[in-house]
Amino acid sequence: MLYVDVISLDSYRRARARDRQHARPAAAPLTFYFDLRSVYTYLAAERVDRMFAGVRWLPASAKALGRGIVLGDDERRVVRTRATLLGLPLVWPGEPPALELGAMRVAALAAERGVAAQFVLAASRLVFCGGYAIADPETLAEAAATAGIDWRDMLRAAGDVSRDGPIEEAGRLLLAAGADRLPAMRVGARLFCGEDRLSEVAAARVSA
Repeated sequence: MLYVDVISLDSYRRARARDRQHARPAAAPLTFYFDLRSVYTYLAAERVDRMFAGVRWLPASAKALGRGIVLGDDERRVVRTRATLLGLPLVWPGEPPALELGAMRVAALAAERGVAAQFVLAASRLVFCGGYAIADPETLAEAAATAGIDWRDMLRAAGDVSRDGPIEEAGRLLLAAGADRLPAMRVGARLFCGEDRLSEVAAARVSA
């Protein structure tokens, strides 16, 4: 009698997926440093989320790099043109987010829990697509809920001044490494600054 092993199509597909995964070289680690209050983070975050997997998202202070958050009229026009080119809606919030620290503290909590991408995307969309104030607890609560963060944890994090030091330190370390603006992306030992360099990041990650 002839015995034949029967392999289900689903099992075959899973085995093929495992083979492809093992055959493909692992991508170099990528860290995305952001200041949630900056419109440039919004322009980059949408594409970082789509383009890359396994990204570590970390908040860093743009102020520590000597960069302001509030834009003048000329730079706003440049940013609006850039957003149009990228196909992203852009609405300037009624209240400038420059001095708001609570959102960055919550972003630090989100980073600790591995949900910074979800929080940053939700908050950025509310602020720069909807024009909501980033300092509004309801804005933060909605973004936090998207990332699975309870509103009580969000409120505690937003008022936790001890989180400011590590965020400032992250900015100072980037400055010491040669960064001149945020967002910044680190691929291995290489650092790329600016939301307009994502294609270079992709190339560096493949070749690393």
